[in-house]
Amino acid sequence: MATVLEPNSDFAALPDLPPEVFTAPLQKPAHLGDDWLEPAQATYSAEDHRIWDDLFARQMEVLPGRAASAFMAGLERLDLGRGGIPEFGRLSEELGALTGWSVVPVPMLIPDHVFFWHLANRRFPAGNFIRTRETFDYIQEPDVFHDVFGHVPMLADPVYADYMQEYGRAGWKAMRYNRLKALGALYWYTVEFGLILEGEGDVRAYGAGILSGPTEVVFATEAASPNRIMLNVDRVMRTDYVISDLQPTYFVIDSFADLYRQTVERDFDRLYRSLPPAFTYANSAVIDVDNVLHRGTQEYLLRGGRGSGASPV
Repeated sequence: MATVLEPNSDFAALPDLPPEVFTAPLQKPAHLGDDWLEPAQATYSAEDHRIWDDLFARQMEVLPGRAASAFMAGLERLDLGRGGIPEFGRLSEELGALTGWSVVPVPMLIPDHVFFWHLANRRFPAGNFIRTRETFDYIQEPDVFHDVFGHVPMLADPVYADYMQEYGRAGWKAMRYNRLKALGALYWYTVEFGLILEGEGDVRAYGAGILSGPTEVVFATEAASPNRIMLNVDRVMRTDYVISDLQPTYFVIDSFADLYRQTVERDFDRLYRSLPPAFTYANSAVIDVDNVLHRGTQEYLLRGGRGSGASPV
């Protein structure tokens, strides 16, 4: 097998992990192979399907006018509101006809090198479970609603779909330099919490972490608290991020073609050699090189965020 130090150019083989490459340790369930894929998608209860439908309906009350046009178009093309949790086989056929991607079931968060390998081969790993009524508003580990509703519609856009594949390929290089945190910041601020400028003053969300939750989509696009800064890849990869609360800063792209250009055409070998192991900038920082669309008040953050009961204003 290829190692991450000697990447296989066609990404056909899953890389080994040499001891000098640092990743988070995860315990693989005994019934899974090295690809971490479930043998089949889960069988969901009637209540599971109702939870999907209720989550879907709640999001559709807030997304029009706030979600990226490409996301709304992907929802329509894939008909994710047809009722109940989508069946991955059928969804993969429809998505494959559009951009060559498929959706594959995984039981939990999977190791970085496995995740990158699936993306490099145009497979999107989706959680094989759905949240409960008790965790309806917030779940820390991504479930099938976050993964399929939040991520998959964007994979119907050809340029964005190519960006995701290139991100997977870039992951192997990041591992060779032990810069997964830096590449993770890029994923966080684009794939999970990215904004796009669709017209003068018309900022919309394309990141799955925003689109799968009702509070953040309004906060990210309209609230006074957060910064909204035009994307600069080098700057973003030096920026810390928040996992369990609303973001103090969001980064905005002009187009998916621009996102693709900024990443695929960047010399990441040179960038990784210059990056420190830790982040340089706080998640609320505005620095002199920033092209700032909106400098936030940071009121939500300064009042203590979610733990304090502060209003997301």
